[in-house]
Amino acid sequence: MKIIPISKLLPGMFVQSVTKQTGRIKIKNQGWVKTQAGIDKLKNAGILEVEIDPDKTLTDSVPEKEPTQTSTIIKKRDPWQKVHSSEQEMGKAKKLYDEAKTLQIKAFKDIKAGRDIDIAPFRELASGFMDSVFRNQDALACLTQMRQKDAYLLEHSINVSILMGIFAKHLGVDKDLIVELTTGALLHDIGKIKTPDEVLNKPGRLTEAEFEIMKLHALYSKQILEESGLTGVAVDIAGMHHERLDGKGYPFGKKGDEISLYVRMASIVDVYDALTAERVYKAGMEPIKAFKILKDGCPDSFDGELLTKFIQCIGIHPVGTLVRLSSQKVGLVTESNPATPLKPTVKTFYSAKHGRYTEVQDIDLSNKKRLTR
Repeated sequence: MKIIPISKLLPGMFVQSVTKQTGRIKIKNQGWVKTQAGIDKLKNAGILEVEIDPDKTLTDSVPEKEPTQTSTIIKKRDPWQKVHSSEQEMGKAKKLYDEAKTLQIKAFKDIKAGRDIDIAPFRELASGFMDSVFRNQDALACLTQMRQKDAYLLEHSINVSILMGIFAKHLGVDKDLIVELTTGALLHDIGKIKTPDEVLNKPGRLTEAEFEIMKLHALYSKQILEESGLTGVAVDIAGMHHERLDGKGYPFGKKGDEISLYVRMASIVDVYDALTAERVYKAGMEPIKAFKILKDGCPDSFDGELLTKFIQCIGIHPVGTLVRLSSQKVGLVTESNPATPLKPTVKTFYSAKHGRYTEVQDIDLSNKKRLTR
């Protein structure tokens, strides 16, 4: 037997056990690691060292160009492919969104009662989110824009989870890993249940002392998830989504390469949703203004390359936002258009010019075509 760092693990090697990790992953069955994607999953789960049996290495079965094969698979998946129409998917998406709210409320009650939260339903819900996103991401994306001013804590985590899943899909991340990312995003602010209400819901600027109290929520989130048996990248997202590339974030002050790709993604999505959210004490910011603030935070706080990809993924006019056309018609963006991001499909229902509601029309701005209903 031989113990090696995860960086030395290659496809075809036989893994006997995990010897060092940041989480608490248990390998139920010994066996061969057949692909680079499988190794990446172990890395993302926090595995640092493994024990291998060199005598069982399958040298002949290891593809010589595994990364090329993996990248080819990723390229074949069109992130914009839609299996269902938005109308077909909306009912399923709405049910998932409502289930997420119910699940969050139960988790808050469990924590207040001193009980560990049950992670399994959150993973199942995250998987449901991803099934919906892969059928047609526009349905859930639209729901992230339908906000209630007094439900920020509930809706923010759900929205971050959905947007994180859409973002990861856009980047070609493996679907199983996306479920882990969305699970972590669903629970990333769970520690705020331990933050005093007078600090959490304060409408004005926090004092220095209050901000120190607020910053503890990230540590609380990490602690709650670890005590509930969650490990790996999901816990990293919960505990480190406020870290910044220049080291001025919290709670650990990590910087640069110490912050993983997935945590960098989560930090962008978290701030974007917070800026665009409706709150009791402030109106939500227009997406384009939120994008500018995020752009101003590059490269000190946020990864500029990732931010550009996020904007391409969400669109300048995200699904679910209200827009006014040059004709003075007002409508809701219902479908994204990756070929021409500035020209999505809009459902118009009001004339700003005449000050009255109009016949509902679906208009594809990319060809100015009125769609049949």
